[in-house]
Order: sequence, then structure tokens, then C-alpha cells
Amino acid sequence: MSRCQDLGVTRREMLKTASNGFGLLALSALLADNSYAGLSGQRGPHFPPKAKNVIFCFMPGGVSHMDSFDPKPKLAELDLKPSGKGKRKWLKCPWKFSNYGQSGLPVSELFPHIATCVDDLAVIRSMKSELPLHAPGNIFLHTGRNISGFPSLGSWVTYGLGSENQNLPGYLLLHNGAIPPGGLENFSNGFLPATYQAMEMRAEGTPIDNLSVSDKNQQVQKAKLDAALQQDRQFARLLGSNDSIESAISNYEMAYRMQSLVPDVLNLDKEPEATKRLYGLDASDKHKRQYGLQCLRARRLVEAGVRFVEITCPSLFGNNGTWDQHTELKKGHETNAMVTDQAIAALIQDLKARGLFQETLLLWAGEFGRTPDTGNGDGRDHHPAGYTIWMAGGGIKRGIAYGATDEIGNEAVENPVTIHDLHATILHLLGLDHEKLTYRFGGRDMRLTDVHGKVLKELIV
Repeated sequence: MSRCQDLGVTRREMLKTASNGFGLLALSALLADNSYAGLSGQRGPHFPPKAKNVIFCFMPGGVSHMDSFDPKPKLAELDLKPSGKGKRKWLKCPWKFSNYGQSGLPVSELFPHIATCVDDLAVIRSMKSELPLHAPGNIFLHTGRNISGFPSLGSWVTYGLGSENQNLPGYLLLHNGAIPPGGLENFSNGFLPATYQAMEMRAEGTPIDNLSVSDKNQQVQKAKLDAALQQDRQFARLLGSNDSIESAISNYEMAYRMQSLVPDVLNLDKEPEATKRLYGLDASDKHKRQYGLQCLRARRLVEAGVRFVEITCPSLFGNNGTWDQHTELKKGHETNAMVTDQAIAALIQDLKARGLFQETLLLWAGEFGRTPDTGNGDGRDHHPAGYTIWMAGGGIKRGIAYGATDEIGNEAVENPVTIHDLHATILHLLGLDHEKLTYRFGGRDMRLTDVHGKVLKELIV
């Protein structure tokens, strides 16, 4: 007989009397820990960070690097001449490039708003990926693996650092109703505890499912929650330690706390009309309004303490991806740029105005670029051998171009950057050593960068 039974009470009754059950015991521990490190045991960065938060503007489908931030005049000379690959021909850029800012970085006509912010950008022109396929390319960009089942970058970041706000998740996915190829595996917690998966937030309709208060009487709602938690705890005691059940309990409690805070974070009534116009919320195009809304929400979320926010694009041209123009390159890229350009530039300006730019890392990237030649004279195909992304804020050097592709944009030839290098650098900016941020799974210490990756110190202030 246990000591509790000697005292005339069961162990369960003692815990219930002392702290209203396991849920409040867990909650009290969270409240005692300002970093809200969750289940990982990690208590903050390994060394002083440059950045506190990340906003990832994900450009799925493959933005054409030679048509955006990496001009290739040689293609104009070779336009429509045989490329030596069957019947394929070289294809020149259909847009003009100009140099902007004190840095003089070149940007095409596609991005007139981002062009005004080039002095804040570090443009990486030598990215390399592995496979020219959307689904594995997207998963590789997010997880460092080209197969499913591994944690995403956002999950690793929140595992390592937790959330700064006990009433909001550490990792939020903002989308406009379209999930890119690779599906939710792009944003999965993989083998990490389920509390580190991304929480979805939509631009239209109900932003987050199952969050609204269904009972006007809060006592009734609390009673329902307590009943559900009690059932889960009983189940957990039968099975022993179980991550799925423990995470479900934690998520119930998080959802309950989110009910009061999320509506306020999403409410734009207090935002000045000038700010809404800055993000393009007055635009006539529905997709542009939605993307602007998500960028503004991203700023509000990092301001409220969310660690990692990812924004995806609407799939305007079928199911393969937003920027996936195998045909109608000019029409497709111009439409996609129109949807995203103003809001991303507004996000940079707004973060700077609010003093958040230096602590917020912005990442603009897709899974690969596009070919310098064409098979139909009207589009470009998938190209992982060399392409462009950019970063800004959060300890990144301003107004620089790093790396280079060859004269036609076919190969990364100077300072090639792998996805593992990118991940290692992002973790470093957040104060995390990519070799030390590990999780024991399958008999080994797993990490985001596997056995690869180097920090790109040339990009860091």
C-alpha cells in the first residue's frame, strides 16, 4: 500500500486536490519557465543570437533566377539558338534589369517594390538543391531530407528555442488555401514531439479550426475540456509514457489559452489604414489582398512572440506550384510577382519602422530555380543546379550579393550554397549550433543538417 493510501487518499485525489490534476501541473511548469521550451529540455540558445524570430516567405514552384535577381545578358545574345540539348533553345529574360540603392544590386521589373529594399537584402545567387521534382524538392528545402518523416526547419527551431509566448504556438503556417507539393510533410514535426508541428492559419474563412468558444458558459467549456483531458490521462496511464497522448494534452491546454489571445492578434481594427494600404489590403486582386493579409499577420505574430512563421503563396496555375511556368513564363511570373512583391516589401519596411527588423530573420526562397533554355519557346523547366534566394534582417549583412552562377545561369560556380548550409546558417543566427541541436531517434542523435552543413559566416554581421 502506498503512502498516499496510508493517509486515506488515493494518489489521483492527492494530485487533484493539490493542483487540479496533471494538466495544471504541466501548466504551472510552463508558467514557471519564461522560455516555454516545451518537451525538448532545451533552455534557449547555445550562444548569443543575432535573431529571435523567423519569417519564411516560401516561393514554391521554382522562381526563375535569371529573370529576378541574377541577370544574364549572355542569354540575350543566345536567344532561341540551340542549347545543344535535343531541340531545346536558349531563352532570354523578357524583363529589364536595373540597379537599385546604394548597393547597386540588380533587380528585374518583376519586383519594383522589393527593388526599393535591396540595401537590406543579402542575395544568394549560388543555391544548389538535389532533385528537380516539386514534392521532394520542397521537403528537402524544409527538412534537409528528400523523403518524408523528418522534422521541418520550423519544428527544429521551436524544439530548440520554444516560444516566447505561452499562449501561442511556436510555429505557424499561414496559407491561402493551397498546400504546396509534398503536402503537410513540409511542415511536419517528424519524429519530434507533436507539439512542434506547424499550426495552420488560413487567410479566408475560419483562420484556425476548433478554436472558437462553442459554449457561452465558460464553466461548461472548461468541464468538457477537463473531461477530455481526464480520459487522455487515464489512457496514458494504461499505456505508460506516450508522446502522442502527452502532446494531445499539451495541445488541448494550448488551444484553451489561445482562445483569448488569437482573436486579438488577428484583429486588424487597430492597424492604421496607411499600414493596410502599405501591405496591399486595398488591392482589387483577391490573391494580392490575401497575401498582404498574411504578411501583416506574420508581423503581428512575431511581435506577439511566435518564433517561426511561414507564408506560402496561392497556387494560381494548377497544382504543380505557384512559380512553375513550363509555359507562359511571362504571364505566370508577372502574376505571381504582382501578388507577392508589394506585401513582402511592406513587411520589410514595417519591421524596420517597429524596431523588429534586427531581431527578425526574413527568408525568401523556393525549392529550385528554372532552366536557361526552353523546350517550347514559352517557358522554363526545373533547375536545382544553381538558383537564387535572399535573406534579410536578423544579423544578415545588407546590400550584398553572395555567390554566382555561370554566364547563362546554368551552374553555381562561385561559393555554392547547399540547403544544409542554409539551415546551419539560420540556426546559427538564432543562437543554435546545428551540430549540437540533436534529438535521439532510431538509436542515433538526429539533427536538421544530418552530417552536412557549414555556417555562411560571410553573410553574418
